[in-house]
Amino acid sequence: MSSLRVFISNSYDPWFNLAVEETIFKHMPTNERVLFLWRNDNTVVIGRAQNPWRECNTGKMSEDGIKLARRSSGGGAVFHDLGNTCFTFMASKPEYNKSISTQIIVDALRSLNLDVSATGRNDLVLHTADGDKKISGSAYKETLDRGFHHGTILLNANLNRLTDYLNPDPKKLQAKGITSVRARVTNLVEYLPTINHDLVCNVVMQFFFNHYGEQVPVEVISPDSLPNLPGFAEVFAKQSSWQWNFGNAPAFTHQIEERFKWGNIDFHFDVEQGMISRCQIFTDSLNPTPIQEVANLLQQNRYSVDTFHSAIEQVMIRYPEFNPELQEMTNWLIPAIR
Repeated sequence: MSSLRVFISNSYDPWFNLAVEETIFKHMPTNERVLFLWRNDNTVVIGRAQNPWRECNTGKMSEDGIKLARRSSGGGAVFHDLGNTCFTFMASKPEYNKSISTQIIVDALRSLNLDVSATGRNDLVLHTADGDKKISGSAYKETLDRGFHHGTILLNANLNRLTDYLNPDPKKLQAKGITSVRARVTNLVEYLPTINHDLVCNVVMQFFFNHYGEQVPVEVISPDSLPNLPGFAEVFAKQSSWQWNFGNAPAFTHQIEERFKWGNIDFHFDVEQGMISRCQIFTDSLNPTPIQEVANLLQQNRYSVDTFHSAIEQVMIRYPEFNPELQEMTNWLIPAIR
């Protein structure tokens, strides 16, 4: 029986694809070498140790229906659309070697007459007349007995959207965690107009088979056609949860302030695991009680738009005479915390 397996996903859901990846990785036999090819649509993917409020314009993402997905590997934040081809190589130790998988991708792209090479920073660059431009980034995960290397290849992505979603709003936010490093990027379609996802999948698979000296049938998967993946439902539930994608953010503090005609407001939030562990408010308003009640209701709840809306609505019911001020505060506060 062959030790190779190749999966191609027909789903564009990042939570599905990352859950498939994680489940295969956990349960693959020790003698298997796996290649998984996939795409995500309208998604920001962040690294395991990243803070979405620091890395992303979460407000713009919410408005445009862009999903947030936290992967289990390290590295920085990236935007995915259908112009990105994603790849994952998995193997058990001691055979796991990210230089092998990197070389497979490089050789596959060079076979298309693209002058590509690896850099020291987990990236692949295309050598052009205008200098080197990044066309692929990678991240890695290792356990005691196995490892995986995954990454993306920019084929025809909407690069303008990188700046839409990967530039956070200016905030007085003190945050720990890994910060993304931006680089000059380009699409391969600018240098090879015929390139597309199917072509790249085919050449990567061929060089994968060439390296190991055997060929196996491709297993096409989707939410309606899953291979035998023990525990997939539980992994997918975690991958798609608010707790994993937002709640796993490193602890941070956020301070925002604004002056209104009726007084100055200065909010201080401490956020741990996506929950507001402490909320302090300072104001010179003549009636600080309603604002203080908002702060009290926020504590020990999610740092999310829904939490803020709920707290303010409760206080509006208790203090109807203060509703104009509370509404004005809402119009300022909600965009500030997204």
